Amino acid sequence: MIISASRRTDIPAFYSAWFMERIRAGYCHVPNPYNPKQVAEVSLKPQDVDVIVFWSKNPAPLLRYLPELDARGYRYYFLYTLNNYPTELEPKVPSAQERIKSFRRLSEFVGPKRVIWRYDPIIISNRTDYSFHEQTFTALAKELSGFTQRVIISIADFYRKTDRRLAALQAEGYVFNKTPDEQPALIQLLQRLKDITAQHGMPIQTCAEDHAAAGVPAGACIDAQLIHALWGIGNPGKDPYQRGLCGCAKSKDIGINNTCLHGCPYCYATCSDQAALANFRRHEVNSTRLIGPSLTTTVDNA
Repeated sequence: MIISASRRTDIPAFYSAWFMERIRAGYCHVPNPYNPKQVAEVSLKPQDVDVIVFWSKNPAPLLRYLPELDARGYRYYFLYTLNNYPTELEPKVPSAQERIKSFRRLSEFVGPKRVIWRYDPIIISNRTDYSFHEQTFTALAKELSGFTQRVIISIADFYRKTDRRLAALQAEGYVFNKTPDEQPALIQLLQRLKDITAQHGMPIQTCAEDHAAAGVPAGACIDAQLIHALWGIGNPGKDPYQRGLCGCAKSKDIGINNTCLHGCPYCYATCSDQAALANFRRHEVNSTRLIGPSLTTTVDNA
């Protein structure tokens, strides 16, 4: 079983202590995101976990625990999102320099194959235009050269709840391009990003998107081929619950929506900062589940 930690929230940034308590206990409880009353018990025992895939914009709080994970026999790698957007789009993440530093520290500890850079999502607006992305990506690629061997990109999706959260920025003068896929300028940008990554030895892939016209191949974040190459583990098959173009392998996500405190208004997993903060206040480090007190009733195994 592959554990995803997590598409729904930033466990390394905000819930590292809880995660390690659950690792030591050997299990956690995870509610169904569509039916919170349906709860699964997920084994976190080393013999049941093939790989843990961490998703984070700031994994620094988890770094202190990596030697313990290694000693307990866990295999893992990181998907590290690093964009360096204006504060309005990423109001509560550490500075780019702090995150570059932690990226390098992480890479030095686990190796560049196990730290994948996500430049994601690419938001096209009047304040983050094509030129902004080329310049920002170029600067970041230079800083991360030698510390990663892969980059994953995607273009922002404007879901209904995303539109609601971005409305405040639009009122302040932001103008978002919600259909860049239809414009030649995007192809030119992606071709340029591909050239930049080639210069730094970090091939570029897409996340759940088709950008073959720009020469950028489709990839996978939870990557069965990478996992096999690193640890010789067999392919669990494609995750049927992800989008059609998503190449990710089947995994069990242990996160909960509306619990990330980074405050990024483009986030698809958080409805509002208020909801995230309210949930965070209900978090208990020693609980069997991420939010709320421990469960004692019988739950489904997963």
